[in-house]
Amino acid sequence: MIEYLSKLNQRATMVDEVILLDYWPSMFGVRTRIALEEKNIKFDYIEQDLCNKSALLLEMNPVHKKIPVLIHNGKPVCESLIQVEYIDETWPRENPILPSDPYQRAQARFWGSFIDKMLPGLGKLMWGVKGEEQEAGKKEFVEMLKMLESELGDRTYFGGETFGYVDIALIGFYGWFDAFEKYGNFSIEAECPKIIAWAKRCVKRDSVAKSLPDSEKVTELVPELKKKKRVG
Repeated sequence: MIEYLSKLNQRATMVDEVILLDYWPSMFGVRTRIALEEKNIKFDYIEQDLCNKSALLLEMNPVHKKIPVLIHNGKPVCESLIQVEYIDETWPRENPILPSDPYQRAQARFWGSFIDKMLPGLGKLMWGVKGEEQEAGKKEFVEMLKMLESELGDRTYFGGETFGYVDIALIGFYGWFDAFEKYGNFSIEAECPKIIAWAKRCVKRDSVAKSLPDSEKVTELVPELKKKKRVG
């Protein structure tokens, strides 16, 4: 009995080792950072140079060789939305991220996947060298935001009064909105005012405020990224 209690005490005192390999402006890494902050999980952040990828990144994500990578007790978890789900399942007690109802959980996953489908339009908007291509990207992006705005409706968050999975999936893009507007020559607030109001509510949460990149720094970084994109 004493030996059994000793083992239980050892397990109770074990500290999870959580490491996040990330790049500061990443709209995907933001998701993982927010999820960890929502759960009050302490983690070590290791900034990555995507032009000179570390041996650790290549070892932990040998398939895609991309950030973010969540390393929990030496085991890697790749892809940001998968990481968010993993965090929610591993530390379920505090601030649930996914709904408990199976149907609502399936709907949340659907909209998370929908948000990731915004990327082709954003690619044309930000990196397209032709005017028509950029205009097409802007149109795609705005149309998808309007669909999300319709899904949000008059709710505080996508999950109602509870900040959760879909909010985390989308809010990472908000740090890039100023850059999208500058290089796309349009106003997101004029097109989708409810999305901007929602984003401002999200930013009032400590987990989001701590995790979002500074929008001015992101905008200043874009010319360098565009140059690397052309070279690459």
